[in-house]
Amino acid sequence: MNDKFCFAIDRGGTFTDVFAVCPGGKIKVLKLLSDDPANYEDAPREGIRRVLSEVSSQNYDPGKPIGTSELDWIRMGTTVATNALLERKGERIALVISAGFKDALHIGNQSRPKIFSLEINCPDDLYEEIVEIEERIVLQQDQCQIKKSCPVLIGTTGENIEVWTPLNEEKLRNDLKKILDKGIKSLAVVLMHSYLFPDHEMYIGKIAKDMGFHHVSLSSEVMPMVRMVPRGHTACVDAYLTPCIKRYVENFSAGFQNKLEGVNVLFMQSDGGLTPMSLFCGSRAILSGPAGGVVGYSKTTYNKISNLPVIGFDMGGTSTDVSRYDGHYDHVYDTTVAGVSVQAPQLDINTVAAGGGSMLFFRSGLLVVGPESAGAHPGPVCYRKGGPLTVTDANLCLGRLQPDFFPKIFGETEDLPLDKAATLKAFEKLTNEINNFNSAQVDVKKETLSVEEVAYGFIKVANEAMCRPIRALTQGKGFDTSQHILACFGGAGSQHACAIAKILGISSIFIHKYAGILSAFGMALADVVSEVQESCAKIYSPENFEYLDERIKNLTCKCQENLQNQGFQEQDISIEVFLNMRYERTDCALMCTAVSSAATEPKFIQENCDFLKSFTDRYQREFGFCIPDRPILVDDIRIRGIGNQHFDFSQNVKIADGPPKVKTVTRCYFEEGYADTNIYTLDDLCYGHEIAGPAIIIDTNCTILVEPYCVASVTKDGSIFIKVGDANEHKTLSLELDMIHLSIFSHRFMSIAEQMGKILQRTSVSTNIKERLDFSCALFGPDGGLVSNAPHIPVHLGAMQEAVQFQLKYLGDNIHNGDVILSNHPCAGGSHLPDLTVITPVFYGEFKKPVFFVACRGHHADIGGLTPGSMPPHSTSLLQEGATFVSFKLVKDGAFQEEEVIEMLKAPANLPGCSGTRNLRDNLSDLRAQVAANQKGITLVNELIKEYGLDVVQSYMAYIQQNAELAVRDMLKQIGKSTLRKSGTTFLTAFDHMDDGTVINLKIEINIDEGSAIFDFTGTGYEVYGNCNTPRAVTLSAIIYCLRCMVGHDVPLNQGCLAPVKVLIPKGCILCPSDTAAVVGGNVLTSQRVVDVIFKAFQTCAAS
Repeated sequence: MNDKFCFAIDRGGTFTDVFAVCPGGKIKVLKLLSDDPANYEDAPREGIRRVLSEVSSQNYDPGKPIGTSELDWIRMGTTVATNALLERKGERIALVISAGFKDALHIGNQSRPKIFSLEINCPDDLYEEIVEIEERIVLQQDQCQIKKSCPVLIGTTGENIEVWTPLNEEKLRNDLKKILDKGIKSLAVVLMHSYLFPDHEMYIGKIAKDMGFHHVSLSSEVMPMVRMVPRGHTACVDAYLTPCIKRYVENFSAGFQNKLEGVNVLFMQSDGGLTPMSLFCGSRAILSGPAGGVVGYSKTTYNKISNLPVIGFDMGGTSTDVSRYDGHYDHVYDTTVAGVSVQAPQLDINTVAAGGGSMLFFRSGLLVVGPESAGAHPGPVCYRKGGPLTVTDANLCLGRLQPDFFPKIFGETEDLPLDKAATLKAFEKLTNEINNFNSAQVDVKKETLSVEEVAYGFIKVANEAMCRPIRALTQGKGFDTSQHILACFGGAGSQHACAIAKILGISSIFIHKYAGILSAFGMALADVVSEVQESCAKIYSPENFEYLDERIKNLTCKCQENLQNQGFQEQDISIEVFLNMRYERTDCALMCTAVSSAATEPKFIQENCDFLKSFTDRYQREFGFCIPDRPILVDDIRIRGIGNQHFDFSQNVKIADGPPKVKTVTRCYFEEGYADTNIYTLDDLCYGHEIAGPAIIIDTNCTILVEPYCVASVTKDGSIFIKVGDANEHKTLSLELDMIHLSIFSHRFMSIAEQMGKILQRTSVSTNIKERLDFSCALFGPDGGLVSNAPHIPVHLGAMQEAVQFQLKYLGDNIHNGDVILSNHPCAGGSHLPDLTVITPVFYGEFKKPVFFVACRGHHADIGGLTPGSMPPHSTSLLQEGATFVSFKLVKDGAFQEEEVIEMLKAPANLPGCSGTRNLRDNLSDLRAQVAANQKGITLVNELIKEYGLDVVQSYMAYIQQNAELAVRDMLKQIGKSTLRKSGTTFLTAFDHMDDGTVINLKIEINIDEGSAIFDFTGTGYEVYGNCNTPRAVTLSAIIYCLRCMVGHDVPLNQGCLAPVKVLIPKGCILCPSDTAAVVGGNVLTSQRVVDVIFKAFQTCAAS
């Protein structure tokens, strides 16, 4: 390798980073624009040419193919696949799917990324045409009462397969010819149960290739896992993107002599492993670039500085990526990118829409950062192209970015420095707006804020937004966030590193000397990976160990053979064995690993590995409980073969023989005001230099801010290690409202509800909760008032508050630590009976009464009643719709009341024509999951109280509620004025009818001066004999949902939204029925009609 050039290249959306190892070991680093058609055709190829021209003695003309005699290897990551998916510029494809399922991928799941948007745009399907294949394979089940005389085959898992409908080849060929005639040459094939019976897909693939299709992606090959919809989406992504990647690879190779023959060219995959150019495919390419960064910090930080696990913090222009490494890469197998579900191994990288280009807003007393971004064009104000204020402007305003050390590439002529004057002028305007707002408010600090205080406030809000995904990645999985090292890379991360670390209690930061191009550097260090996977469907028990060992050995041999064919010796190959395991009758599978170089041993599991302990330990850590005596299933066996390269590109810098050289001194603004800040350049620093904050270290590709009380030291290879001072100390907050901390607490409260939701979704059993996402989690104050609600289901928004407040009135002082309350009755704030609400009080310290409440509501698949599913279309009384719980202690003194809750779930069987719950085990599992979600909320609330103090947390709880109230009042004032101007009155009216003619009548009276309104439903029809009656709590949810939609931007979802509204609902009407009225239809049908009427009154949008 020493006598040839080696290149690692990350082709990003804006810049392409090049890391080159030249003959003799000299390192060259280069950054150039990814798209610059006036000067070159392809950025990675141009980067290679420039390095060769500069270092080599040979001549490399820009217009000629590059010679390859001096090239050893090229490694690349690229956003080609990601950009094609985002911009919908992939290959034209058709979908081939089992007959009867043509709309399955279009329907997808019920994820609702923007539930408050009044204009929902569904992502375009990747496929243009659909071919329904006449074939049907069914998994044989003993309990199935449909008896057919049909062939029985054995699937890859050993399970019996019934061929109900054989493949209709004649129709298939006719349909495929029609697709070819339309010019479509790429196919995605997804058939029912193909993950365990791939024969039909393979046959279709062969026919399609013979007919002239250029590319065919079979779901059974792309990702042979259960769940047809994500498997189908993944096959579509592969068919859509792989031809694009192949074209790019061909164009890249065409710029070299002999098309790179003899050069080892590898591409980075989403899972953090390299693969040969010929095997690089679309479904594994989506995180190609970011994966390089994860590999980069894992190889340079873990076990180098300490043995603590590492959090990767990659802050870019529009977003921030965070990840975690503890000696093993965390992979996820079901993610959503650009509205498409992808079921393929990817590094677990969480993204938040907060970066250097995130725009800054002031809305109704709240400082807001993003998610909108200024992008590269026009960019921030300081870019001189008329852009908005951004996080970058805030850093410039505070002196943390130095125009003199920034390239002069801005303005229309792209030769001017950053425009600090324009940034300050824009902040002065925003500061005046904020001060004018404050002066008009009650209970707000009256001190006039300076420009710097406002800019610093936005930085703190941005930092808190970026901490949310880090908490989700650590606390959400049972890890202590403070027990990590923070590894920063990317262009903007080093400016925020110290502040992020202080917030999270992290005491150490590592910034590699190649942090500005760490993704490219990571690719240079990465290993080559070969993976194989197959379905299993066996119980993890001793009688199946021999089978598992045989399959592991077989798959391991395949991986080893693949890597040996690429030139790796046996001693350089390591094997990771994964079993995808879950409890029987649950849907939460965990990919559990055991690392061994001896996976070919005949008794690998019996003698080497305890996968059971690996599974139960992780389940306990992530979810807080295990399910003893429940069989554990192995869904899949996955083998990851790693060809270890053992590269080390570290080069020691000079040892310091004196103090570090100060380039200049500037003034920077911090928590305590302005401070003299020394500026250093990284190139001038030597091993052993220590720099006490505040200081700025300038590198070619990033700016490192060392905050006060922090100390930076230079490592042997010239990287920066920062020891964070005051890591666990917080400035004492007064109980007075501080607008900056109002925004911070808004993030913290919402984060609690969101993490509860993630636990509930992952630990639940039922499809309703896990895939339909029919659940909500929320935090409530000591009075039962809603503080924050993760927006999952609109109909739960206001109803859960009614449920908690009912229990406070009903139980009084009979609420104790260790109690968990179950409720679903409409009179107790319920929506309809399948929605079971689990409420847990939060106690703190010596306080005798709850200081908060946490609750979650989830739709259970069945709780008894007239019909399976507990949604009878013909019910006429509440008891016919299933088990009822007014106020039942599901957990009492810490003990789960299993016998008692089983008795109540079976109680509907005592009614004529009714049954008790038909799915008891799932009920119990989902209830336990709800308890676990609440427990997570309690832990997070207690941590917040410990951090700031109970008085402060409860004070800001009230302020957050007041802020939501203010946002709604502002909106009502605007609507009232507009209505008065148009019609001369502030009264709004609307009505509509149910299908049976029952009227829903609404009159709204707006008080412009107060920003309040009366919602009067007088005149609404009486309670009906059927089940379209709607509990009062559901009507309140409809109102709060509509108000939030009409506000038009993010506001905290809490009881403050309803504070300006007085709701009048006559008792006995369809919106406030008697306690025994049937309501199952009203929750889903009448609630929608209420929303229609409200929007009609405000003339917001047409009825749905």
